[in-house]
Amino acid sequence: MKLTLLIMAAGMGRRYGGLKQIDPIGPRGEIIMDYSIYDAIRTGFGKLVFVIRPEMESAFREAMRHKFEDCMEVHYVHQELNQLPGGFLPPENRSKPWGTGHAVYVAKEVIQEPFVVINADDFYGRDSFEILHNSLASISGEFDYSLVGYNLRNTLSACGPVARGICDCDENLYLRRIQEFTRISDKGGRIVHRALNGMKMVFTGGEYVSMNMWGFTPSIFDHLEDHLLAFLEEQREDVNAEFFIPEVIDTLLAAHKVRVKVLPSEASWFGVTYQEDRPFGTREIQELVERGDYPQTLWG
Repeated sequence: MKLTLLIMAAGMGRRYGGLKQIDPIGPRGEIIMDYSIYDAIRTGFGKLVFVIRPEMESAFREAMRHKFEDCMEVHYVHQELNQLPGGFLPPENRSKPWGTGHAVYVAKEVIQEPFVVINADDFYGRDSFEILHNSLASISGEFDYSLVGYNLRNTLSACGPVARGICDCDENLYLRRIQEFTRISDKGGRIVHRALNGMKMVFTGGEYVSMNMWGFTPSIFDHLEDHLLAFLEEQREDVNAEFFIPEVIDTLLAAHKVRVKVLPSEASWFGVTYQEDRPFGTREIQELVERGDYPQTLWG
């Protein structure tokens, strides 16, 4: 079975200050997505779907040209504000995408097989692709999903607070719920979330968190459409409201409509939330290259 990798790349990069999805980070000008795609190919994925904004397509195609066309079936899907079910229209003054749940939803016409979802600007590591590939290849039911879980302490940025989905699992590592915390940071060795209302929560750092690396079957598309309709009924006039994958999953879990297995990964993870994160990412990639995990030149 040919498994698919869906890369969500339509984000604005507001905190980063640029189109970070195609910002070079490797020794030969590779971008973070290059490493994700390379890992996907060598762990057996055969199809690639980019979700992008229409105005980004030219730059994306140029950045991806002559790399992996011979290795994977490639699709480009546009995430546009008016791609909404039920005849809904976006408010005139909205400019930002509708969020990660909508990014997956717009790919429904090109995906009919189990697939993995990742962010364009996160480095996940080969181990994560291997365990998700194995999970999807042996899937037992159409409503059995999976999520790669990273330890919270390994996903923080030294440059500012981050948003993380904290996983609450049962003894068999099935997800009970996922709760988003939007301002987590390391304060002198203490991992703290400080809400806008001033309330504080301290974490151990060993909690499993979601970095938006999901394994889904095509059944997720019907769930996303149902929840997107409800979301639009309530919040379509809010120009800042976003439709997130974890919120949909949390609701489905509460209704016992799906199961989500959390798959712990020991792989290195890093992201480029802020411009200041980029030198760290460059050093991490160079260390992995020197260790032999990746070749000096990925393509060609």
